[in-house]
Amino acid sequence: MTPVRSYQFRLHPPESSMFERCVGLAWCSGCRIYSGAMVYIPRTRALVDALGSLPPDERVRLRRSEVKLVDHLDRQGDR
Repeated sequence: MTPVRSYQFRLHPPESSMFERCVGLAWCSGCRIYSGAMVYIPRTRALVDALGSLPPDERVRLRRSEVKLVDHLDRQGDR
């Protein structure tokens, strides 16, 4: 059975009224079909930053392309 993976990340800084509006992605690891949506995540919920160890320019590059982001996150999940 192929796992379905998911990831959520914030777009806005904590001082923004839009802080709770986040991006949610879910995808099939086998076929890489994915779905993305704006999702509500409460301010009190801390999100894991799977891109936190990357240089800032690489993080920006990955977040600009959902396909590249899903590919990167899926490779991380295989480790």
